[in-house]
Amino acid sequence: MERLFETERLIVRKFRDADARALYENHLDDEVRKWFPNECYADVEEALEAVRFYAGCAEGGRLPFVVGAELKATGELIGDTGISEVDGRPGEAEVGYCIGQKHRRKGYAAELLDGMTAYTAARFEISVIHGRVVNGNTASQKVLEKNAYQFLRTQFGAPDDPYGNGMLVYQKKL
Repeated sequence: MERLFETERLIVRKFRDADARALYENHLDDEVRKWFPNECYADVEEALEAVRFYAGCAEGGRLPFVVGAELKATGELIGDTGISEVDGRPGEAEVGYCIGQKHRRKGYAAELLDGMTAYTAARFEISVIHGRVVNGNTASQKVLEKNAYQFLRTQFGAPDDPYGNGMLVYQKKL
């Protein structure tokens, strides 16, 4: 299974091929499509390609470092988290996270972000982690704020801003 870390209720681990369907379904729901339209998979085969790519990156300890989150109680893959490079800024990374629809509003995203932040601090030469949220995604803002990420600014003109309303940029110094 290749556990990387655990939280109170989650096991965070490298992806395996069997995760492709759950990853696809977690990114398929309307809420994910609304806030992350560029991060949805066309089909299970595309999710499988992503799983294999992310597993290779995790195996090599390189970015993007994206891993799966499963419930300790059931072994069900309920989400994912990861960090990626911030272009031109060594020692900084951007964090992302996603929890499948039926598991939202139970505190898993905040728990996952807390664990990923601690893991990043211990595992990588990263001194600052950024979180970027589509303006209007208040649930994700609350997750970042609960984990002591500080609001910095609203970024306009970002290529991954799906609505042109600005990306809210947060950061946490490690």
